[in-house]
Amino acid sequence: MIEEAPVIKLSANIKNELFKIILSDRIQLFSDTAKKIEKDYLYWDKIKYLKDEKIHLFKTDIKDEELLWFITKMRREVTSKNDYLFSDLLAEDIFEIEYRYNINEFLQQKLHYLDFNFGAGIQKKELLDELDKQKYLTNALMEESIFSSKIEGASTTRVKAKEMLRKNKTPKNKSEQMILNNYETIQYISEHKEEEISLEKLFEIHHLVTKKTLYEKQVGVFRDNDEIFVMNDLTGEIVHTPPPFKELDDLMKSFCEFFNNNPKENFIHPIVKASILHFLIGYIHPFVDGNGRTARALFYWYLLKNGYWLTEYLSISRVIMKSKTQYENAYLYTEIDDMDVTYFIHYQVKVLTQAFEDLKEYVAKKKKEVQNLAQFYKEPSINERQAQILFWVNENSTRNFTVKEIENVFSVTNQTARTDLESLVEKNILKKIKINQKTANYWKGDSFDIKFGK
Repeated sequence: MIEEAPVIKLSANIKNELFKIILSDRIQLFSDTAKKIEKDYLYWDKIKYLKDEKIHLFKTDIKDEELLWFITKMRREVTSKNDYLFSDLLAEDIFEIEYRYNINEFLQQKLHYLDFNFGAGIQKKELLDELDKQKYLTNALMEESIFSSKIEGASTTRVKAKEMLRKNKTPKNKSEQMILNNYETIQYISEHKEEEISLEKLFEIHHLVTKKTLYEKQVGVFRDNDEIFVMNDLTGEIVHTPPPFKELDDLMKSFCEFFNNNPKENFIHPIVKASILHFLIGYIHPFVDGNGRTARALFYWYLLKNGYWLTEYLSISRVIMKSKTQYENAYLYTEIDDMDVTYFIHYQVKVLTQAFEDLKEYVAKKKKEVQNLAQFYKEPSINERQAQILFWVNENSTRNFTVKEIENVFSVTNQTARTDLESLVEKNILKKIKINQKTANYWKGDSFDIKFGK
């Protein structure tokens, strides 16, 4: 659990003096410490360990760290922007979710970096050449599907999961079903990314994410009770109680309106807004289960809808999986600190940046592999797809392929995939072993080592 910040009481004179300093931007009195606090957007549980040699200039009877926290809170309140979701405005008792956020100079720099690299700054051909972009895309879809499921407890290996997706195998258990569901959800979003969202589309996303993993009556509908809590896995303590189920229809209509509209007079940076949308699904918890996967899917959708094409090539959930505690804490910090969703925005920006760095590393690795493909072109009449297949065999002699897998990986017709494999069999580079009347596996052939020096 996260420690709550202390309630700090100061005299009116001290408050006024502090307020004047903040408004006049003379906070450089605490420049190094303040920069660290705002750069990482720290909460009390981290700030209380920081020191500032000039903070004692303020004569108060409270501890230095408490004064530092008080100043931080005042600065953020001065610069924050407030927004909200609401239930029926005509009702006597309006249910609101009010939140606030701060876009400081450090966050603006990070957003600019993402704008430049995820949008028009780097064209696709500069990062992903036309020959390989489909492979990168297919791999990214698989990675995102696998790790978004793992965050929610799916238990399987990447190798098994990718083999299932490549070869269109039927899922054997709930974990594999979750991964297939996520894979199909992302494909659906890619096809509908230009469209607006509605309650019906929300239900469709949830249906795709959770089918065959929940009771049928819980799939694609809002929860119909308040017997749901977000709990600490270790202690069993309740850390969040979602809004009442009777408010869900109105809240989620307001959510859809927020998703679809970004007027100039109240403009929110798309990455900031995508992060807020992600947070709100987790906070509202509109479904019995699958809220996290739905939230990540909608984050993905909103970025694609707003021109961040590179999102499609990233495995965002893989980064989240590696920093799952930070992910959970970003929710908790927001709620414990007066619904300041900036904590969650900072985390999401960090995730996108790391996912981009991972992609660059992956592309560099794959481009190096392309150089190693040259040896497989010495065999007459070998095309790029066949060279890649032979490279994979060379890397892993126990790997086998199916026609369906080659069709999926390279986005070619069934006949093209079959022709690629059968021509390699004719050369005795691969061998064909029938599984049944319709299906066969293609393995390393007897002439492979002779032709390619292994």
